[in-house]
Amino acid sequence: MKWCILTSARLLTGRIIKGVGGNYSVSTDLGLFVCQARGLFRKEGLTPLVGDFVEISVVDADKFIGYLQKILPRKIELVRPKAANVDQVVLMCAIVPQVNLEVLDGFLINCEKQSVDVVLCINKIDLDPQKTYLDVAEPYKTAGYDVYAVSAAEGLGLEDLRRAMHGKTSILAGPSGVGKSSVLNALYPQYDLAVGELSEKIGRGKHTTRHTVLLQVADNTFVLDSPGFTSFSIAHIPKDELQFGYPEFKPYLGECYYVDCNHVTEHDCAVKARVGLDIDPSRHQRYVNIYKRRGR
Repeated sequence: MKWCILTSARLLTGRIIKGVGGNYSVSTDLGLFVCQARGLFRKEGLTPLVGDFVEISVVDADKFIGYLQKILPRKIELVRPKAANVDQVVLMCAIVPQVNLEVLDGFLINCEKQSVDVVLCINKIDLDPQKTYLDVAEPYKTAGYDVYAVSAAEGLGLEDLRRAMHGKTSILAGPSGVGKSSVLNALYPQYDLAVGELSEKIGRGKHTTRHTVLLQVADNTFVLDSPGFTSFSIAHIPKDELQFGYPEFKPYLGECYYVDCNHVTEHDCAVKARVGLDIDPSRHQRYVNIYKRRGR
């Protein structure tokens, strides 16, 4: 019966959830197909990405083997890491032992450069009786980010974060040791998942190399795990473009006395005039530090 359905339809629509060595795992309503891509993609300079919605043709229905025929239009394409159709980044940090705010800002600059929405998640608040996480969160809320303070260990704040992820494709990001695995398991305990092990959940072999993987965790809700998104680099961003990585700067860009103002040492700077008002001084100072370290 399945063969009849597939042959009569010929083309199926699905979503790439994994890509390894030219083989793409495509989730469809009729099952998970392993597909190779048409040579035409290479000629056209197109690379299928995890998260892509695609059309496939069926080669062997019994073995769930297909051929990737068409990549449907992308609403967003991430470069670092490579992925498509991501709705938001869930950027995680841990309040203990200490949040490295410059690293956090670097992640945010990277995300802003790629025009992807970000929600910030501060984990391990159960280990912070002084509630210093409130002070950490405030500048980012002022900058316009949604911030969720959670404890995976005690289940605090998870329901709000779950709502923020529901109905979306989220990619988890953040340095090692901040509790991405713990938060993911606390949110979706029925799956017994851990970031860094998602590949093995859908792998077809015993030994699966880590690759970017998309997993459905609830109705119309997906989590994308990428091994390349536990660290960051903003070296590819020209220093005069760093300013665009700060959403709180944006209302004042173009209003400075100097057209090429970088908001560091210049006078009559519209951005610097807002520091201490709706631009947090520590956020601006970290921007200055990052800018100066880039040299010429």
